[in-house]
Amino acid sequence: MAVSIDDIKKLKELTGVGLTDAKAALVAADGDFDKALEEMRKKGLTKAEKKADREALEGVIDSYVHGGRIGVLVEVNCETDFVARTDGFKEFAHMIALQVASMSPVYVTEEEIPADEIARVRKEAAASGSNKGKPADIAEKIIEGQVKKYFAEKVLLNQQYIMDDSMTVGTFLKQTIGQVGENIVIRRFKRIELGVND
Repeated sequence: MAVSIDDIKKLKELTGVGLTDAKAALVAADGDFDKALEEMRKKGLTKAEKKADREALEGVIDSYVHGGRIGVLVEVNCETDFVARTDGFKEFAHMIALQVASMSPVYVTEEEIPADEIARVRKEAAASGSNKGKPADIAEKIIEGQVKKYFAEKVLLNQQYIMDDSMTVGTFLKQTIGQVGENIVIRRFKRIELGVND
């Protein structure tokens, strides 16, 4: 079912989530705005955004080794030592380590992507010819779409979550923030693969 852009924007403003999450919630609710809002509240997505500005300096470093060939270290932070010791938080950190091992992201967030790397990918997308003969505004959208798709696989928070492909890692993070009641930050990760240089 088609959902209106006005409803998507309204849901985004009320909850503080991204446009993609707002649209997905409306689609899942068959366009019923109140139902979508209620579902997001149940999942704790609205609470997650409010906690995002709080400082997170506690946490854990988790590791995962796959078959002796791939190793991952990940630092996940929260606000208190109490939450850092809970099974739910430790499990979240471990699932992030599994995600990194499986999907090989390069960055945690889009903000970490260097400007020259974005420029390089844009240039390659423009040179690919897929926008050839199209009006300028359409050509720009095609290039933008290709750049977004390229980085969706490189940015951890934008990747599909390996345990539930109906959500991104970013959505999984927001749900976990809602469940534990504290801000959580995936600070950094290191992935090492046997025989592969960085």
